[in-house]
Amino acid sequence: MTSGKGRVRVGCCGFRSSRETYYELLDSVEVQHTFYQPPQVSTLRRWREEAPADFEFALKSWQLVTHLSSSPTYRRLKRPLTEEQREGAGFFRPTEAVQNAWEVTRECARALKARAVLFQCPASFKPTVENVENLRRFFKGVERGRLVFAWEPRGGWPRELVGELCDELKLWHAVDPFSERSTTPGKCYFRLHGRRGWRYKYEEGELEELSTMLPKRATSYVFFNNVEMRDDARRFREIVESAE
Repeated sequence: MTSGKGRVRVGCCGFRSSRETYYELLDSVEVQHTFYQPPQVSTLRRWREEAPADFEFALKSWQLVTHLSSSPTYRRLKRPLTEEQREGAGFFRPTEAVQNAWEVTRECARALKARAVLFQCPASFKPTVENVENLRRFFKGVERGRLVFAWEPRGGWPRELVGELCDELKLWHAVDPFSERSTTPGKCYFRLHGRRGWRYKYEEGELEELSTMLPKRATSYVFFNNVEMRDDARRFREIVESAE
């Protein structure tokens, strides 16, 4: 949708309902399947074909790019990793496993005609010299085309360093805006997890406050990831539309 605050894409982290019902409520989604076990490209192409023409997909990068194979998130893999994948996966390292995982992610983005890819890092990915160097090498080396790259760092990354890296590597700082201020306020990628946990429902005043955080004349992404995500996203969309 467009408003005085520019293009605002509102959705959920995952469909959380039938896709048909979801398409009637919202104009965007952040696909989670691609993080755990990317679906077949043919499946993603079908999703794109069945969605409205103006519907936008964002997606999470496959966990082999960001997470070490010791992460509990790998329990949701449908196919076991090879020994090479287990040793080389994660932390943006210059390995064949990471590179191949990025190629899979990029193919998923192409199938969905996605415009944004989220790289969600675990808390174990700390701001060490090695990790910073690998992060730089990865984002300077991958082919991104016109994709927006959103980075969600955890693990105690200094705000100044995050801002420096986002500026240098052309990344959007992904944050929950009620927990942390973005270092890229003109390029907002918000993920709302609930102010007091997943079971939280946002109040009307909070959603109105959220709308004031968005930049004018720019595209923003706002994805809800709480128990009431569909209803909160719908109500937020109405607030943004009322400002048109």
